[in-house]
Amino acid sequence: MKLLITGSNGLLGQKIVDLCLAKQIEFLATSSGANRNSKCPEQVYEVLDITDEEHIQTVLGQYQPTHVIHTAAMTNVDQCELHPEACDLVNRQAVLMLAKCCQKQGIHFQLLSTDFVFDGLAGPYAETDQPNPLSVYARSKVEGENIVRQLEGLSYSIVRTIIVYGRGEQLSRSNLIIWAKEALEKGEPLQIVDDQFRAPTWVNDLAWACVRICELGQTGVFHIAGPETLSIYQIVERVAAYYQLSMLPVSKLSSSTLKQPAKRPPHTGFILDKAREVLGYEPHTLEQTFALL
Repeated sequence: MKLLITGSNGLLGQKIVDLCLAKQIEFLATSSGANRNSKCPEQVYEVLDITDEEHIQTVLGQYQPTHVIHTAAMTNVDQCELHPEACDLVNRQAVLMLAKCCQKQGIHFQLLSTDFVFDGLAGPYAETDQPNPLSVYARSKVEGENIVRQLEGLSYSIVRTIIVYGRGEQLSRSNLIIWAKEALEKGEPLQIVDDQFRAPTWVNDLAWACVRICELGQTGVFHIAGPETLSIYQIVERVAAYYQLSMLPVSKLSSSTLKQPAKRPPHTGFILDKAREVLGYEPHTLEQTFALL
C-alpha cells in the first residue's frame, strides 16, 4: 500500500502522516505550501495544487500511489457562503480532477466529508440516510460525494466526520476543544450556543479509521465520529470540568441570534454501528482524549 495524502499540513493530514510513520506505511504527504509538520521528512513531502489538473496528473503519475486520502478542503462554513466560487473550486472541482485522475490510474480515492451534508432534523444519522444540505459548504460536499459515487469504475470511500479536534503544528485554524480550553483558562467572557448538537471527533481516531479503510480494502460510505452527541455548550462544560476551570464567564446563546451567513444543522451525530463492525472502530470519549492533548 502506498498512500498519497492531500492537505498534509492540516490537523488530520498531520495525524495520518504520524500514523504512516508509526506503522511504516509508504506515503507521500502533499499540501499547498511548505511542509509545516516537523515529523514529516522532507523527502516524502511535495507541494501539490489540487486545483491544477495537470499538476495532479504529474504528481500522481510520478508517485503512483495505491490510495489517495483527500483531506484538503475549504471548511470555513461562513467563508464558503460568502465566497461560493472559491468553495466550488476547492470542494467540487478539485475533487472531480483528483477522482478522475485516480479513476484513470486505478487508484482508490478516499474523500473526507461532513455531518453538514444532513439538515440536522433527524440525527443521529446512518450512512444510508439521505443528505439534505443547508449551506454552500454543505452542498459542495454533497456534490463532491456524488462525483466519486458516479465515476464509473472508480474505487472509492467516503468518510464523513464531525467537529475534529486535537493538537497539530502551525495549523491555519484552531478547533473547538483547544479554543475552549484556552479561552476558559484566560477567563474570557464566552457566549456558546446550546441548540446545536454534535459528536466531537478526536483526530487520532479519525486518522486511524481513514488508514484502516485503506488497509482493509473497504469501499463505500463510513461515518466516523466521537461516541457522544452533545450541545456545543455541553462540550465546553466538559472541557471546563476536566481542567477544573470556571464556567462563570460562559453564557448560553441561541443560534438564531448569531446572524451567521451559513445555516447550520441543529442536531447531527452519527450511528457508528458500521464503523464498529467493519473496521473495529472504538472512539475515545472526550475525557480520555483530554489527557492526551
